Formats: sequence, structure tokens, C-alpha cells
Amino acid sequence: MTVMAKPVILAVDDEPEVLNAIERDLRHHFAAAYRVMKARSGAQALDATRQLKQRGTPVALFLVDERMPGMTGTEFLIEALKLYPDARRVLLTAYADTQTAIVGINTVGLDYYLLKPWEPPEERLYPALDDLLLDWLARVRPPFDGLRVAGTALSASSYTVKDFLSRNQVPYQWVDLETDTATRELILSMPEGMSRLPVLLFGDGTKMVQPTVRELADRLGMQTHPKQAALFYQLVIVGGGPAGLAAAVYGASEGLRTLLIERDALGGQAGTSSQIDNYLGFPRGISGADLARRATLQARRFGTEIISAQDVVAIRRQDPYRIAVLSDGSEIPAYAILIASGVQVRTLDVSDVVKLVGAGVYYGAALSEASTYRGKHVYVVGGGNSAGQGAIFFSRYARQVTMLVRGSSLSPSMSRYLIDRIEDAENVDVLYGTTVASVRGQGRLEGLTLADTTSGTTREVDADAMFIFIGSAPRTEMVAGLVERDAQGFVLTGRDLLVDGKWPKTWTANRDPFLFETSVPGVFAAGDARHGSGKRVASAVGEGSATVSMIHEYLETV
Repeated sequence: MTVMAKPVILAVDDEPEVLNAIERDLRHHFAAAYRVMKARSGAQALDATRQLKQRGTPVALFLVDERMPGMTGTEFLIEALKLYPDARRVLLTAYADTQTAIVGINTVGLDYYLLKPWEPPEERLYPALDDLLLDWLARVRPPFDGLRVAGTALSASSYTVKDFLSRNQVPYQWVDLETDTATRELILSMPEGMSRLPVLLFGDGTKMVQPTVRELADRLGMQTHPKQAALFYQLVIVGGGPAGLAAAVYGASEGLRTLLIERDALGGQAGTSSQIDNYLGFPRGISGADLARRATLQARRFGTEIISAQDVVAIRRQDPYRIAVLSDGSEIPAYAILIASGVQVRTLDVSDVVKLVGAGVYYGAALSEASTYRGKHVYVVGGGNSAGQGAIFFSRYARQVTMLVRGSSLSPSMSRYLIDRIEDAENVDVLYGTTVASVRGQGRLEGLTLADTTSGTTREVDADAMFIFIGSAPRTEMVAGLVERDAQGFVLTGRDLLVDGKWPKTWTANRDPFLFETSVPGVFAAGDARHGSGKRVASAVGEGSATVSMIHEYLETV
């Protein structure tokens, strides 16, 4: 459990003797529960306040001298309360200045004003501050003591960061700058202001402005390079979906020096599934993220090395090695490579959609955005299992979920248990024979034009969000020109390589290919990227596991 940092009491006075005395008395009475800080000017105190806000440290009380050169106490409080509007505020004066107190009450909602000297503190200092701090504790919710992502809900770059963190199961707090005025003031005080979002605020006080996925992975301590550049691997796995993770578990547990490379998030497309109800051994179902987390822990426990936020852009044959070329130009040699890169969602061929991706238009489940559309009307495009799972998940948050299905029924492409759940959901409806003809919106999705596939008629509807599940394409471009693929780009393996009873010219071994081996000996394929695969989580796990025994046999020939 995360423990909240001690709330701060900040004392500000330009007279060193007074400041030291108030600090001494505050520490004597409040040090056990509060962190006492001091500043010698309003400007210095404002800098400290901004740093505390950036770290996510709560400020409970400002105790500020009114008559300071450069910035008065009231002027400081006006700026400080933009960052900490709930902090209690006390002015320190040298005499009973009624007019100053009145101005303070009217301008900054002054809670109290304290006369110098305050001896004895047991009578003239502690009772008043105790009451104010008890009131603050009763009203203020403890802040999140961890990574905060500050941005706007309809910012594509903010969505990219949130999606990466969510899919990699990194805890964070989303701060919407359109509603959180205090954090907005903090961002506006930074050099680039609101021009580049999101801004990531870490618990140690550091920040990142609109980072790339790679930069963020490095900052989070995720491994993005092999631990040793010269280290040689017996098995390199491209892709961290169910097939890749299964191969990593079995390969590493059976003694193979194994490296897995995943460009996005472990779990692949399956990791975005809100609920997998038909996976063996989980009668109540399991989320894709939870399944991925368990499998990743298993793989790492057996010694699999995992590289994140890197893509394999090419694979080269250099006998007896197979070399994976990464997006940063580095190369990793291995005896065997397994292509388990899965598939990627097909894009919707509608003008202007690309401009709204991350701003109301999303490909796949986009689980991190569900709460954003609480009480809203969202559309789900597609009629497969992923679309059905997404619709059921979004129905927990949205007021209404409408599925747009090109065909006349869900039965050909969706499991029966999902159809039953959709039919039972009161806030989910299905429009059959319907496609998206166009989208509209300035900076965010505002509406759709729906087309009837039979009559060709169109109609306009308002839409808060659209989640697209219209099929997938294999992610196998890294082996284009190296291994045989079918017309859709799926990798051919085993007996599917035979053409007129002959193996491809690239097949040079004096044996038949193994069941999951490609046209290049030592390069294997499993899971959704393979031609003829079952396109289910369980079948992907089975293929990834079974491939390892074939890799063992291959390694005996090298």
C-alpha cells in the first residue's frame, strides 16, 4: 500500500530571526505528522510550492508574513492557492492590522491572522493551527503518491501514453487538465506550458514532456536492449502475445537461452481483452491483462530476457545464424527465431478518421479510455469476439453502447456466450447491415454518418466515441522476402509450403520442415501470424508451446 508523504506546513518570512523562531515552534509541535518547511521570500516560497505540486506532495497550511519586499503575503497566497486551493492560510503580522485581515479574508479567504510575538505558543499558536489542520484533514482526500499523467482527454498523444502505461500495467493517475485547475496552473507555469501534452509528473519531482514510448520505457526502467551486447541466444521470440509468452515459458524452462522482443505491450491483442470467458481452467473468466501478467512472471522466473518498446524490423539469414534487426539498428544473433508477432487491427477506410484517432476514435478495446466515456453514447464497429467483448466492457461505463455490424447476424463471427450476454445487456443494441460512411468533429469526434448496406441510405448520429474492431492483418513485414507468406501476409509453415509436391527454393535442409517451421530452416512461426492458425488464445498458447520441442530438434542439427 502506498503511504502518503507527510503534508507540508510552509512558513514564509523575510526576517531570519522570526522565520527561525516560527520554524522551531512548528517543528516542536507538528513534526510527527507534518513536514515543516520555510522560505525567506514570496518568490522563493512560490518556487517551493510549485516543486511540491510537481512531486504530488500535499500542502496543509501556509503561514506567511504579510509585509515582505517584492511580494506581500497576500500576493503570494493568491498564486499559491491556485496550486493548493484547499490549503489553510494564515497571515503573520507585527500588530493588530484589522484592514490587512479584512483584505486577506476578502481576497484569499484568510483563515486566521497571527500576531508577533506568539509567546507562549501553547496558548497563542498551537490551538488555532490545530483546529485549522484538523479541518484540512477532514476535507482533503490524500493525493496519489506515484506517477501522474497530466493532459486532456481528447489528446492523441495523451492517449498514446495512457494506453502504453495501461497495457504494460504501470500504475498511474490520470489528471485531466480541463477539470483540474490546480494542476493546470502548475503546467502553465512551466516553460512550454500547455503547448506539449501530456506532462508526466513522477513522485521524485522529475517530469517528462510528451515522451515517446521508447523514452517512457527507458524512464520506467523497462529493458529496451539486450543485457549484454555480445550475448548469444539460442532462441529469439518476436512478439509477446500468448504464443510468444508460451514459447518463452517452455523454451527458458527447458534450458534454452531465450530472448523475447515486444514492441507494444506483453499480451499482444489478447492483452487488451477485458474478459476471456472460454479459456481452459478459468471458469469465471480472466482478463487478457491478468493472463499476460501471469505468463510474463512465469517466463521471467525461468530466465527469459524480455526487451520492451523495440520492434524487429527485419530478420536476416547468415548461416548458421538467424539475425533479428531491431528498430534502433542493433542486431541480435540466434540459432532459431520464432515469429509470434500476431496481428494488428485493420484501419477503417473512411476519410478524416485518422485525424480523430485518440480523440474519440480508437482502434481496439482502448481499456484506458472507458471511464472517460462514463454516461456517454459510444459506438463499437465490428461483429467478432473482440467487438463483443469490448461492447460488454464499455457497457459498464457508457450510458448506451451501439454495435455497428456489416452482416445480418452475429452468429458467423461471434461465440454464442457473447451473443447471449449482448442480448441480455439493457444498454447494448446492435445495428445490422450498417457501416460507417464518414465521421465529423473538430478536434474530437462529434458524430457519424451511418450507411445501410442494403438500401444505401445514410443518416447522421451524434457519437461521443467510436471503438473499431473490423478484423486484423498479420504483422509479418519483418520477414517479407525472407520466408514464404500467403496473399494476406500470413506466414506459411510445414505442409502448407508444398507447391506441386515441391518445397520452396529457400528450403535447403535434407528433411521436411517441422509443423511450425517456415521456408527458412530455423525460422518458425506460431499464433495468429501463422497461416492456418486457430485465431484463439488457447490455440496460440498451444502452438507456442509445441514449437519449442521442434526448435530443440532443429538445434540438434546446427
